[in-house]
Amino acid sequence: MFYIGIMSGTSLDGIDISLIDIDPHPSLIASHFLPMPAELKQCLLSLCSSGTDEINRAALAEQKWARLAAAGVAKLIADNNISAQQVRAIGSHGQTIRHEPAKQFTVQIGSPALLAELTGICVVSDFRQRDIAAGGQGAPLVPAFHEILFSQQAKPCVVLNVGGFSNVTLLNGQQETSGFDCGPGNVLMDAWIQHKKNNLFDKDGAWAASGTVNKALLEHMMLEPFLATQGPKSTGRELFNLAWLKHLLAEHKAISDQDVQATLCEFTALTIAKAISQAQAHTKAVWVCGGGAHNQDFLNRLRRLMPCCTVASTDSIGISADWMEAMAFAWLAHCCLEGIPSNRPAVTGANGLRILGAIYPA
Repeated sequence: MFYIGIMSGTSLDGIDISLIDIDPHPSLIASHFLPMPAELKQCLLSLCSSGTDEINRAALAEQKWARLAAAGVAKLIADNNISAQQVRAIGSHGQTIRHEPAKQFTVQIGSPALLAELTGICVVSDFRQRDIAAGGQGAPLVPAFHEILFSQQAKPCVVLNVGGFSNVTLLNGQQETSGFDCGPGNVLMDAWIQHKKNNLFDKDGAWAASGTVNKALLEHMMLEPFLATQGPKSTGRELFNLAWLKHLLAEHKAISDQDVQATLCEFTALTIAKAISQAQAHTKAVWVCGGGAHNQDFLNRLRRLMPCCTVASTDSIGISADWMEAMAFAWLAHCCLEGIPSNRPAVTGANGLRILGAIYPA
């Protein structure tokens, strides 16, 4: 039973497309990555904050996004010698342009109707809306999927996703699965290296590793009120962005660029380590997925901060670190069509279990 998952995250580096077989357990069959065109990336990034003519710009951007995603789906199925008729549904996350759970709204664009029309495949989208309507944060949504994938791992353990932002799933084998957003993942490190070196990201964390953590700046960062709140909680570019960083740097003069990068990497690792230690003591392992799983400097910092548990990429236990979220949205599409609730109230704070997603038939 084939499903396709499409994930376009806050890093805006591209679109992940996965093909999974749902029976007997979700397994990755194939994958395809589409780099985000520079013009579309800039347009999507501009929609993350207020501006002029937003409705028109958003409508045009989501059409471009859907056409790009449809082309990726066509290539994926062609490369794997399957037909559209063999895919029961596409689970499309779309692209988040606003996430304001405190104001009870979240906005993902991606024209699921156009995607269904172009691919000839049923599309399930708008996964976050029902959880928000039920009083939840609308994020993170992957913990229910993690329950299945990591059922055989020793507990208690944590699944840590580090994309633009970081979120954790806490699995202990006894109590209800919980989780929350910790804070920034790659978003600040990416923004800083793009601002200073015009590089898309800090490969392997090499630039951060060349610097020295500025303790005063780090302590200032850790005063951010969001970090002191308990889950359920989620965050996004509305809070953590380059402007947020520049505001802090205005009070800390003469810090070298590489030292800022080192401090940002330490900040990311420290917020995660503190969040895990406070939420789930005696964690045996932290399994890392998302782009952050490739940042060796970040992983080394996290290992130093959490010396009593294993910290490793999910690749090391045979679960793809790069395709986890795209797989999750394929599985969420399956849950929607089968009438299976897929949020977790202990994670999002919703008033109860809900069936997530809106269906756009082929």
